[in-house]
Amino acid sequence: MKRIFLIAMTVFVLGALAAQAEAVSTVSGWISDTMCGAKHTGGGEKCVKSCIETMGAKPVFVDEAKKAVWAIDNPGAVKAFWGTHVVVKATVDVAKKSVHIETIVAAK
Repeated sequence: MKRIFLIAMTVFVLGALAAQAEAVSTVSGWISDTMCGAKHTGGGEKCVKSCIETMGAKPVFVDEAKKAVWAIDNPGAVKAFWGTHVVVKATVDVAKKSVHIETIVAAK
């Protein structure tokens, strides 16, 4: 009986983890900051850098198509791209409204 219970719990836990995991998506957008959000899509690199470096703002990803602002859970990955139009491959956490950047390149 214990064995059946353990198997059932394992299946349940693995199913719950799989349901929470989001697919990796490739999306274009902008690296902005928490103070200005979607206001800096199309320029404003200097302001984004200033807000992050001197005012303590955090970098965010602004989805170009949806104009949605997402927190970045690994902000070190985007440091070279503050204020830049980019294409990212990222894992989305809808519950936290955040992304984990897997890869990032400047958009062409």
